[in-house]
Amino acid sequence: MIEIAAASKMPVGESLEIMKQRISPATVTGKEKVISIVTGTHGDELEGQYVCYELNRRLQNERHLLKGFVDIYPALNPLGIDSITRGFPNFDLDMNRIFPGNKEGSLAEYIASEIIDSLKDSDLCIDIHASNIYLREAPQVRINENVREELVPYAKKLNVDYIWVHGASTVLESTLAHSLNSIGVPTLVVEMGVGMRITKEYGDQLITGILNLMKSMGMYEGETEPVRKPYISEKDEEVAFINAQVPGVFLPEVSHWRLIEEGSLVGEIVNPLTGQTEEEIFSPCDGILFTLREYPVVNEGSLIARILRRKVK
Repeated sequence: MIEIAAASKMPVGESLEIMKQRISPATVTGKEKVISIVTGTHGDELEGQYVCYELNRRLQNERHLLKGFVDIYPALNPLGIDSITRGFPNFDLDMNRIFPGNKEGSLAEYIASEIIDSLKDSDLCIDIHASNIYLREAPQVRINENVREELVPYAKKLNVDYIWVHGASTVLESTLAHSLNSIGVPTLVVEMGVGMRITKEYGDQLITGILNLMKSMGMYEGETEPVRKPYISEKDEEVAFINAQVPGVFLPEVSHWRLIEEGSLVGEIVNPLTGQTEEEIFSPCDGILFTLREYPVVNEGSLIARILRRKVK
């Protein structure tokens, strides 16, 4: 059943509506759990659109196997998606920096508060993001260290490649996930793929994980595929960052989500005008390349890659 999760009048005489699809089990007892799948907070992150579509399609055909409610929110920022804008159009802000919102505030703040109200009774929320247009990310869950004990067991069931437990200081309190976790709604943040694109294999991988997680919660009785065992990092020093030292065009020499040895060539930054190689980039450590530059034009300081430090030999 399609419902309006949040709505507000707009200055132009139209209405801004945040829609959700509630998929109910064939038989309702009144004791069902609720899992919420949300995405589209950033208008240029589209990886979650395929997940919403395919999960929607499958579960509507398998309602007899459902033992809980599944709420799907494809677009928390529909204006951003419609205009291919990362933030909330005309307000010059990142929607994922205004939660939990304010019912007496601006249009964006009011909508954020209504979204929180719509999600606050969920037993679990999965907040799906993509990277920006510059980077490709392996499917991963990012978790605030303050809630690691509760969330890591859920994340292990989600069929992602990597679980990144961040230090508390790196997690912004104004995000949807932080706001929901603060009121007792366990919320997992998934990052995968690249901005303005859909990576179908990543979506299928995550859907397998969502169904597996639902089954573990007693919400789904269908057959599920085995899930992969993720790498987990819990210390900031376990992740190595590679940044460009010079401007130019980045040409990678390695593939994404691959083992890499210390000293091996990651890629080159070249100058098309002079025909010169401006910088050769080498891995500072052994590990797994889980973030790789997708957009080739770089400036000094641009992020090229992130490596999870692990012994290769």
